[in-house]
Amino acid sequence: MALEHLTMDTFKEKVFNFEANKDWKFEGTAPAIIDFYADWCSPCRLVAPILEELQATYGTKLNIYKVNTEEQQELAGMFGIQSIPSLLFIPLEGQPQMAMGALPKATFISAIEDVLKVSAN
Repeated sequence: MALEHLTMDTFKEKVFNFEANKDWKFEGTAPAIIDFYADWCSPCRLVAPILEELQATYGTKLNIYKVNTEEQQELAGMFGIQSIPSLLFIPLEGQPQMAMGALPKATFISAIEDVLKVSAN
């Protein structure tokens, strides 16, 4: 299952409409992870299959999106992305949290359960 790639327009619709809101207001209906990546980045390529497995595991309880920092430089700039992969964990309530680097699957699972409050069962 391929993960959805966000553009500026789909980001505003599904994640945060920064034109309408100054303060963070999540537009999604399920917690989300955004993977800021680039095609040339080898740690990003390590994370990609893990994210696809996690999306299959959690199904509709979690949305995992990808943002290509080369194609969506403005979007990456809004989040101050300087190293990739950078992963934004977005709970339904509260502020999103950023993690950097190629995280192992177990770390993703604990963040999904602890930060996003989503369980696989």
